[in-house]
Amino acid sequence: MRRRWLIPVLVFATIVVVLAASLVAFQRKLIYLPSSGPLPPVAEVLPGGREVTLTTSDGLRLGAWFVRPDDARASVLVAPGNGGDRALRAPLARALAEHGLSVLLLDYRGYGGNPGAPTEEGLARDVRAARAFLTRETPSTPLIYFGESLGAAVVTELATEHPPAALVLRSPFTDLAAVGEKHYPFLPVRWLLRDEYPVIERVPRVRAPVTVVFGTEDEIVPPEQSRAVAEAAGATPVAVPGASHNDPVLLDGAPVVRAVLSAAPGTANRGNRPPSNGRRGPRQQ
Repeated sequence: MRRRWLIPVLVFATIVVVLAASLVAFQRKLIYLPSSGPLPPVAEVLPGGREVTLTTSDGLRLGAWFVRPDDARASVLVAPGNGGDRALRAPLARALAEHGLSVLLLDYRGYGGNPGAPTEEGLARDVRAARAFLTRETPSTPLIYFGESLGAAVVTELATEHPPAALVLRSPFTDLAAVGEKHYPFLPVRWLLRDEYPVIERVPRVRAPVTVVFGTEDEIVPPEQSRAVAEAAGATPVAVPGASHNDPVLLDGAPVVRAVLSAAPGTANRGNRPPSNGRRGPRQQ
C-alpha cells in the first residue's frame, strides 16, 4: 500500500522540482517576450515620426521612435509591456499625436533590434534614458509617463525618482510574483523570481496624479490587482468592461487615449475630441 501512494508522490515531487529548476534557469525567457523579425520603417506606421537613439547609463544605444506635432501641449513616454516592439504601439502614438501630444515609443534592451538582455535593473536604466531624451527634446512641456502591464511597473519606479506631471498605468500588477503565483500556483514563485517589480510598494510614493486603466476580463493580470494598485495610489480606476489583457481596445482604444488626454495639462482646450470607439490595432503578444 505504501508503495502505491509513494510512487505518485515521488513523480509529482520530481515534476515540481524540474519545473522549479526550469523557472530559475529560464524565467527571463518566460517574462520577456520580444518579437522577432525586422521593424517596419517608422514613416509607414507613424506619420511624422522619426528614428531616435537613447543612450543608457551602462552604455547601450537603444532605437526608439519619436513624434512631435506642432505646438505640443505635453510629452508622453510610452513604456511597453513584456511582448512585441514599438511597431505595436504606433497606433497609440498616432492617436495621441493627433490630439497634440508628443510621444516617445521606447523599446527596451533586447527588444526591437536593440542590444542587451532585459532585466529589471536594465529596464530601469532604459526608461531613465527615455526620460532624459524627452527632457532635452521637449524641455518646456509637461511629461506624462504611460506604462502598460510590465511597463506600468517600470514607469512607477521612474516616477518615484523623477515625478512626472501625471502617471497613467494600464493593466498594472501588484508585483510580478503575484502574477506568477496565479499562473504557477504549485511553485514557490516568490522565492524563485529574480525580477520583482513591486508596484504596490512603490506607487504610494508617487507624487503625481495617477490613473489606472484595466480590463474586467483580464486573463493575464487579475483585475483585482489593478484595482489594488489604484487604491494604493489613491486613484480612481477606469475599468473597461469585457476587455482582456491583449484586447486592442486597451492598446490604442478610446479608454486609453482618453485617460492620457485627461492627464495632459492644457489638452482640454485644443478642440479635439478623443475617439468615440476603440481603434482596432495589432494584437499585443
